[in-house]
This record gives sequence, C-alpha cells and structure tokens, in this order.
Amino acid sequence: MIQKIKETCLYVSDLDKTQNFYHNVLELPIISRKEDAFIFFRAGSDVLLCFMNEYAASQEHLPAHFANGNIHFAFEAKVEDYQLWKNKIKEAGIEITHEQEWKNNLMSFYFEDPNKHVLEIVSEGIWDE
Repeated sequence: MIQKIKETCLYVSDLDKTQNFYHNVLELPIISRKEDAFIFFRAGSDVLLCFMNEYAASQEHLPAHFANGNIHFAFEAKVEDYQLWKNKIKEAGIEITHEQEWKNNLMSFYFEDPNKHVLEIVSEGIWDE
C-alpha cells in the first residue's frame, strides 16, 4: 500500500520570489538551493520541490519533467491554527481568493503564490473519514 505523497513539485520562474514566499511567509525550512535550477523546502514530513522549468526540462540524468499552468495543492494546518494562517496570509498582502466550509464545519482557504499556483490551507481532518 502506498503510504502518502512524499513530494510535491512546482515549476517556478523566480527562485528569490519563491524563497521569500515559501520560506518567509509560509515558514517552510529550506533543504537545498541551486541557483538557476531549484529550491527545495521541508513541509512537515514532506518535501516541496520548486524547479526552474528550463532546468527541469533539460535534465539528462533524471527523466526530464516540467509543467505549465496553475498547479494546485494544499497545506494542512491544525484546526486551532487555521485562523492564524488566514491572518498571516492577509497580513502578508496576499489575497484570499476563496474560503470553503467542508464537512464537520472544517474550513479551507485558497490563495496564489508568486508564480500563480493555487494554494490552499485546509483544516486538519478534512480528508479523514
């Protein structure tokens, strides 16, 4: 049985803006950075890989991979931290584009990163049965 998705991969156009957003705003620790190539972040026990599109598409030692368009993924936060994260995003001047109520009164909200990827912060328990 597969246990979980370990990595999420995004393709970005500016490593400095990406670092500022994910490290300074979302507080993800940096694992590694290579100029004009990638920056990797720790997200709990998972990893967020951010590649420059040109770099990822030109790889020869690994399968070349890249994507275009707005990719969506979600971060999970404890229910008691949901409002804290919502406030933090607003205070950073980032527009919340949608807020959704799910089962059991659990909430999530959507916003964009500097590369226009659609991010979501979900309350813990949304996907639990």
